[in-house]
Amino acid sequence: MSGNASGNRGNRTGWAGFWDQGGWWKAIAFAVVYLAVYLGVGWVIDKTAGGAIDPDDVFGDPLSVFLAVALPLVIGSIALFAFAASVRWLPRPLFGRQPVTGRWWMWIAPVLVVITFVLRLFGIDWAAYTGGVIATTFLAGLFVGIAEEVLTRGIVVTLLRRHGYREWAVAVLSSLVFALLHTTNLLSGQPVLTVLVTVGFAFGFGMMMYLTLRVTGNLVWPIVLHALTDPSTILATGGIDVAGSNHSPLLSFAGLSTFVFLAFALLAMVFIRGTANGRAAAGEPELRTTVPTA
Repeated sequence: MSGNASGNRGNRTGWAGFWDQGGWWKAIAFAVVYLAVYLGVGWVIDKTAGGAIDPDDVFGDPLSVFLAVALPLVIGSIALFAFAASVRWLPRPLFGRQPVTGRWWMWIAPVLVVITFVLRLFGIDWAAYTGGVIATTFLAGLFVGIAEEVLTRGIVVTLLRRHGYREWAVAVLSSLVFALLHTTNLLSGQPVLTVLVTVGFAFGFGMMMYLTLRVTGNLVWPIVLHALTDPSTILATGGIDVAGSNHSPLLSFAGLSTFVFLAFALLAMVFIRGTANGRAAAGEPELRTTVPTA
């Protein structure tokens, strides 16, 4: 897993140069800072506009959904794009063509995610929600996709690639960072077992999104799939990272995705190959190299 940064570092100095060098600890530190900002924004919103949020039924009113779920993600997304702009990672490397190509078998990942979304789409009890709640939940889902994918499959992956880690390490470490972000559910009083299941699902889903990034070649597609997955899951279960009471057979099959994603993620770890030149991973095509992948 150890990376070799020799020859992979850019010639910039200062703030941008520091991040250009990449490294696993910078990836983790950045994710922790983002999480602190996200939780801090949520705390401020709760203190200033908490009266408009029903803690027992967050998804009972569009304003409640927007304030409790969407707004912190909107502000978090702005912060992420501001950082990316400050180190000149926009549009590349974040939204540039991936420096390491995917293989045919990686298409299994986005297909599994799409199948799960379709099952939920037809299994949700849409009559249980108002049109405003549904629309606001999907708006929140859009910013979930933007924030969490730009963070983990964008910035974290770039930091790991810039340090010269092989792609299997990039896949595993970025998915672990994504999974560990969900341990904050403990702060809301969720049972430890529920949080552990959520973390396991998040790791598997993170690997699905990494494979989607590789095989499609662009961060936009993980964002789209993530933006569809979270709101459909919320509406299917009635909340964020909770078990639903809807006994639709379609939702029961969709619920198996927790185990399917994790199983496929563990299998994929054996076959992920390749590495990206550090500068190429940062979006400098004249130095970009691609190593054959399996």
